[in-house]
Amino acid sequence: MSRDRDKLGLRELVAMGVGGMIGGGIFSVLGLAVAISGKAAPLAFTLGGVIAFVAGYSYVKLALAFHSDGASFTYLERAFPRHANVAGIAGWTIIAGYLGTLALYAFTFGAYGADLLGLGGSRPVRLALSASVLALFTLVNLRGVGSSGKAEDIAVYVKIALLATFGVVGLFLVDRQHLAPVLGEGVPPVLMAGALIFVAYEGFELITNAVCETRDPGRNLPRGIYLSIAVTATIYIVLAIVAVGNLTPAELTAAEEYALAVVAQPVFGDAGRYLVGLAALLATSSAINSTAFGASRMMAEMAADAQLPRAFSFRNHTRVPWVALVTLMLAALTFTLAGSLQTIASYASMTFLLVSIGVSAANLRLRRQTGSSLLLVAAGMLLMGATAATLAYYLWRTQPRTLLSLGAVYAAVAALELLFSKRRLLFRGSTAGR
Repeated sequence: MSRDRDKLGLRELVAMGVGGMIGGGIFSVLGLAVAISGKAAPLAFTLGGVIAFVAGYSYVKLALAFHSDGASFTYLERAFPRHANVAGIAGWTIIAGYLGTLALYAFTFGAYGADLLGLGGSRPVRLALSASVLALFTLVNLRGVGSSGKAEDIAVYVKIALLATFGVVGLFLVDRQHLAPVLGEGVPPVLMAGALIFVAYEGFELITNAVCETRDPGRNLPRGIYLSIAVTATIYIVLAIVAVGNLTPAELTAAEEYALAVVAQPVFGDAGRYLVGLAALLATSSAINSTAFGASRMMAEMAADAQLPRAFSFRNHTRVPWVALVTLMLAALTFTLAGSLQTIASYASMTFLLVSIGVSAANLRLRRQTGSSLLLVAAGMLLMGATAATLAYYLWRTQPRTLLSLGAVYAAVAALELLFSKRRLLFRGSTAGR
């Protein structure tokens, strides 16, 4: 009975999903969405939510059919057993994406923390805070699933309360004249913005990484994924309406990653800045916690399957894959200290779009075992494929170097995975030649 009580219930799963999604993203991509789609930003966030729902369908079906902390990696491995590198490359790509998002969350935590201390221009303070939050949640996760779940509950539900209060009060102050014309920039910018801000919905899939540590997964896991996406989408859409209903697109675009803090000024006055700052600290904290939890377990599962170095499968007395966790957080710290986060939103969005398409392809191939609808899976793949193509087109038109950089990163990840998977053949060949 005690073992069952230590597992994650619906409340913890929703906290994990919402915590993974409402991370640094919403505090930085709101201004980006407005810059691209103007007053149609709420529609862009709605589109992102729809994409998350169709992607979530395949994750739910596969998680219930194949109970494994390896999640995406395991699903692709089962679907393409004769092509081990397909799952391996996808797994390595997902880990690289998690490193980037962890760095983004830590960077955002440091930036907002320094601003609240009145030291927003101090890079050393920002870096110190970023390093501290990564260290804190490394320790939290090392203590085990119970500590991780409780920490997530506290951070996420306080964060939801703060953002919900901000959103509800802000709706009463909306100037309706600011909301029109909705499609002043046209329809294509809405599609482009929805594709680029998909990173704000990245995180719901972390719930599937905890399927083996979930209480009554057949009931709680689907509810956890769908409910967390619904809660997150509602918060995003409301905040976007409050933003474009209180400030002009030019004002929001000028604010860049601090757009949400600027929106809070006309709603709550000076107190709004501190409200958003506190919400940002809680959001990034819970996102770091949930991402570290899910990603480390995926790494452990891959290592147990010889797709990563065996050391990543080592677990401590609380069953936490501590080598994978510590390595993941140290790598994220390196990214954060380097400060090279300019392309993180586009990289993370494209990465998880491509991975979600791969997971849907796995579900399509295994639909007899998962009991999935052919029509729903195919429709989801078409929508996500069109979204990825839209994002690629947008980057090629506006930031061709970023698109080329993304291609280079994917090529490097694939090359490293192939070298690792073929290491025995390479060493055997070098030994034979002596």
